[in-house]
Amino acid sequence: MIRFGAITIECANPNPTLFVHSLSFFSSLLNVRSGLCFSCDSALKTTEVKDLQLLTYMDKDESPQIARRMTRSSASASSSASTSNNVPVAKVNSLEPLTVNDLLVGGGTVSLDDIISSFPGRNNQILELVRLLGPLNSPMLPLFVYGGSSAGKTSIILQLFRHLNRPLVYSSCRTCHNQRILFESILNQLLLHRKSAANGYSNAKRCERPSDFVNFLREALTNVINNLKEKSDKLVSNKTIEKEIGNMIYLVFDNLQLVKQWDKSSTVLPLLFNLYDMLKMPEVGLIFISGTSPDTFYSNMGYVEPIPIYFPDYTEGDIRLILLRNQANQKLYSSFLDVALRPFCRITRQVGHLSAALKPLYEKYCEPLSDKGVVPNEDMKRRLFSHIKPHITSSLNEIFKVSSLPSTEVETCKEKRWKANPKRLGQLEEIGDLDFHMSTTAKYLLISAFLASRNPATLDASLFDSKGGSDNRKRKRKPSEKVLEKKESLEEELLMKGPGTFPLERLLAIFQCIVSVAEDPSNDEEQNNDGLGVQGGNGGLMSDVLLQLSSLCNANFIFKGRSCPIEGSNRYRSTISEGLALKVARSLKFPLSKYLYRR
Repeated sequence: MIRFGAITIECANPNPTLFVHSLSFFSSLLNVRSGLCFSCDSALKTTEVKDLQLLTYMDKDESPQIARRMTRSSASASSSASTSNNVPVAKVNSLEPLTVNDLLVGGGTVSLDDIISSFPGRNNQILELVRLLGPLNSPMLPLFVYGGSSAGKTSIILQLFRHLNRPLVYSSCRTCHNQRILFESILNQLLLHRKSAANGYSNAKRCERPSDFVNFLREALTNVINNLKEKSDKLVSNKTIEKEIGNMIYLVFDNLQLVKQWDKSSTVLPLLFNLYDMLKMPEVGLIFISGTSPDTFYSNMGYVEPIPIYFPDYTEGDIRLILLRNQANQKLYSSFLDVALRPFCRITRQVGHLSAALKPLYEKYCEPLSDKGVVPNEDMKRRLFSHIKPHITSSLNEIFKVSSLPSTEVETCKEKRWKANPKRLGQLEEIGDLDFHMSTTAKYLLISAFLASRNPATLDASLFDSKGGSDNRKRKRKPSEKVLEKKESLEEELLMKGPGTFPLERLLAIFQCIVSVAEDPSNDEEQNNDGLGVQGGNGGLMSDVLLQLSSLCNANFIFKGRSCPIEGSNRYRSTISEGLALKVARSLKFPLSKYLYRR
């Protein structure tokens, strides 16, 4: 019998494990921190007392901590274990404590020549990074590594630290999606803290405010630097062959451009860029990795500007060398790249996207071959090219794909709408026919440019709100004669001026909004009434929009002007008519009229 104040539990033959779980549960329920009094009719054996001491986790004040909440699976597992007499008591797995060696990049040593050969076209960037990192224990200014996605920025940084055998703390702003998670992730690594069941999977420090983070960071960095100095002194005194890791510690912040999307980005970004001045610790190096240029991070707060290192996009020759690596038959794959790589490079230069798009195409290329280890001659190359030529165009359309309704569902929707209103559907189909082929992404980009040229920039927030487009159902007052005259004069002025210009940032923002609206299936009823329904998929954009924009500029659908002396960036203008924009929108089943401002 167990008594907790007024609560009494009776048990005939108390199992020690079940007894401990019941004790922990009721002690946490009653919040009994000290002075716990209980009695049991059956005396515990000596071994049972040892099990009680093992399974009860005590803090420094010798008071039991509140047990972690159990899930259904863990509760069922513990109950099944407690009911069986043959199952031994579970023990907490004892993991080895972390040391400063765990801050090194694992995988063994690698030479600088191997790194250069592994990343074609990155020789200058690798040597520049090695020069700026300097020899062992040399202070450094903050570095800002930037470039497009799949340019090898993060991989090269990690491989260089593996080559130099220096400790670093790596944090990605993609996985650490807010400032608290970012702060606690850095502190966990510096304090050599590992989340486990023993500590309830808790962090070393709970840190939400930037001021607390700076204080905790300075304290943790001081401890790590002291440990590194002690380790270096021991290596020197013992004269061991082990490679010295030095006294420097490096903080690497990856995907820094994502911080701008956080709620408190206005305080986090200045904090990160001012760490060099606030810490004033020469043993600490800062490296920022971003997908955008340093110009997008400028603020009014003064700080030491990081040294920029630009990673340009891979050239076609570099991509060819990368794709040829790890191929069983490089000569056969090289003949395949001769006919397939150039069209795909006009759409995207991202190695991951190209590799995924070319893989099924290469399997089609090898279908006529009985032996994939053969070395192709000129006659075989021509036959293989004739076999794969019809599949290249369809594969190009799949590279940048915005999901839409299957053809069977489209025909079903057309039949329903034809029965409801045959005249209106006939007009829509007549407008929706295009005389040329254009990828889905280029169509959305063309619509975005048309809207940016026709709509005032001040109305973007109201037109592209969460409800999707402007609300045409609000009550309108009858305009006066002066208002009508002013409206006519504005229309004449607009006709004389023509379409307006817009910066690249505004174009990309509108593009992202209309694609997300087209992929959102939540407003099905309204879309079906308009005959413009688009069913969403994963929504992943698989190509570089800038290359599509360049193609539209070369085709004179969009005019690219000179750079603005005030803004310092190029401005664009749509050159298509409203009729052509309606045709493109109808082919996508996109409600263009909802987003077009009518004066």
